[in-house]
Amino acid sequence: MIEIIQEYWKSYLWTDGMQLTGLAMTSWLLVLSIVIGFVLAVPLSIARVSSNPFISRPVWLFTYIFRGTPLYIQLLIIYSGIYSFDFIHDHELLDEFFREGLNCTILAFALNTSAYTTEIFAGSIRSIPYGEIEAAQAFGMSPWKKYTRIIIPSMLRRALPFYGNEVILMLHATSIAFTATVPDILKIARDVNSATYQTFNAFGIAAVLYACLAFLLIAIFRTLEKRWLAFLKPSDH
Repeated sequence: MIEIIQEYWKSYLWTDGMQLTGLAMTSWLLVLSIVIGFVLAVPLSIARVSSNPFISRPVWLFTYIFRGTPLYIQLLIIYSGIYSFDFIHDHELLDEFFREGLNCTILAFALNTSAYTTEIFAGSIRSIPYGEIEAAQAFGMSPWKKYTRIIIPSMLRRALPFYGNEVILMLHATSIAFTATVPDILKIARDVNSATYQTFNAFGIAAVLYACLAFLLIAIFRTLEKRWLAFLKPSDH
């Protein structure tokens, strides 16, 4: 294992020449995916709890499809399937976008995590005590102020433990990025295994790196929960 670390540590952790690989690529995939998914999920979750079926039903269909099919298949469809359509080749921007495995991977991951996050946030909105909303209405808040000052902040706080789990699961899901030839941790481990035939050592290093990232994320979310969910704890008096 020491020999593998000495020879391949840069590939596992940071770069291979001018290209991000290993831990750096996995972290980049995770950050971009959860940021895009988060931005999409906030308005989608509001639409999901709407009483208007023409607003809530399309969001339900989106979350049903992406939560009901394996992420691996979604990645294959976006990476290989969509690029086979003629209209993609007829548009230069679309052709350039779907030609890159990294772009397709980020798109698949972002859509998948946004579907799960939408349902998490929608559930948190439903769990908000109606008294908080009534108080906002009593103060004469407009719908915009009611959502930006009361509903969305309360939603994010209540969803934090569940969202933390989704981020951890998304970290694990990045391990299929090698399907689109993205040089993440697992792809580097597969390449090292092919070159050295030291399967346990090659994938053992990858497992340790994934575990370190997971423990870091857990620590971050535990800290955020202690700070932002303190009001939910029972009183000492």
